[in-house]
Amino acid sequence: MWKRLAMQTSQLWIPGGECHLQLRSFAPVAATFTFSKHSQVRALTSAAKPTPPKHDWNRAVSEAERIVGYPTSFLSLRWLLSDEIANVALHLRKLVGSNHPLLKTAKHLLYNGKNTMQAWGLIVLLISKAAGHAANIPDIEQDKSAGVLHSQRALAEVTEMIRISHLVHNSLVNLQPSSEAGKDKASYEDMAFGNKIGLLTGDYLLGHSSAELANLRNQEVVELISSAIRDFSEAQFIGERDEQNNPLPYKPGSEALKTNGTATTEDIDFDVNDVMIPLNISKALGKPEKEWECRNILNAGSLLGKACQSALKLAGQSEEMQGQAYLFGKHLSLAWQACLDAEPFQSTTLSMDTTFSLVSAPVLFHLEYDPSLYDEIEKGKVSVENIDYGKIHRAILAGPGLEKTKALQRKHTTAAMEVLEKFPPTDARTALENIILAMQDL
Repeated sequence: MWKRLAMQTSQLWIPGGECHLQLRSFAPVAATFTFSKHSQVRALTSAAKPTPPKHDWNRAVSEAERIVGYPTSFLSLRWLLSDEIANVALHLRKLVGSNHPLLKTAKHLLYNGKNTMQAWGLIVLLISKAAGHAANIPDIEQDKSAGVLHSQRALAEVTEMIRISHLVHNSLVNLQPSSEAGKDKASYEDMAFGNKIGLLTGDYLLGHSSAELANLRNQEVVELISSAIRDFSEAQFIGERDEQNNPLPYKPGSEALKTNGTATTEDIDFDVNDVMIPLNISKALGKPEKEWECRNILNAGSLLGKACQSALKLAGQSEEMQGQAYLFGKHLSLAWQACLDAEPFQSTTLSMDTTFSLVSAPVLFHLEYDPSLYDEIEKGKVSVENIDYGKIHRAILAGPGLEKTKALQRKHTTAAMEVLEKFPPTDARTALENIILAMQDL
């Protein structure tokens, strides 16, 4: 079918008697026809244009959405137009101009780019479609157009709601009279109001997700997802924190704390025979890679891994396949976090008022290389705002921290790819592979 294109014609005369007739359209493709002075066509070449990235993140996500018929986030029109969220949006406008962390969290959640974690639901559905379902699943429970189960789609939304509720709850400000924020009378009212909105919003999302989870009527899935919520809480008690609960790295060379975790695995992970058993972190603190994995498995990897495992449990897949799905979710989450940790250090300078996590992989790796940097981090025990982030940034760029972080990302990316190879070759598996490759190029 021929399309009518608005075209622009320009003639470029060059010595030698040749006329180049160039046709440009508003479509992405333009063509250049070369004529000799005798009006004979010599060649047909493509117009020069920038070469697209080898692996494009937005393209990979868009293709994945098309495969399962699911947007990147459950922040869909149905959800955004609900009365509860409409009221939250109105109240959030009152915080504009304040420094409440909830505004930054809201911006982070609504920004559809590489920094968002809202593709989690999409990952759950892709791994569901890649694995397929048992033959005894009734037709009424299947979404045949997307190749997934209705219960798996509900689980994807539950996963994202739990994740967002966790991020929103982490945006609360400590306003105890003994804290610096509690003593600031000028901003106290704004911060208190922001806390109310954050607390109610997080509770609403968590409560709604709990109701949706119960509607799945699968006790094993409920236990798995509930244990992931437990892991969120445990992540808040690893190592030291400042007054606002911002995490600080463990001091190099100090003795690790004892915990109640009873997982028997030698690696930093849940027990291979029972992921419900709490994670054993007693040997992780003070060791950069293990401490980083421990923090991020509890804070993120547990939920994504157990959500992927639960999706296959709903589909009636074998225990072995469920275990592989958990490993895929865990490794993908860790690779994703390593990518985000490295981002602030891709530039040689740090923008004013820009901060980064003090328990990110580059910081932990540099502390192993140069423990003296901990003297600067200790200034943040009252508030991380007292730390000179520029000094830490420059020190990390001069050390091996960034390269070790990239190697860490490659390690977990490779592990996720190896798990995918155990799934049958499908368009969903290819989409997951493309997302991983695009993540490497961010």
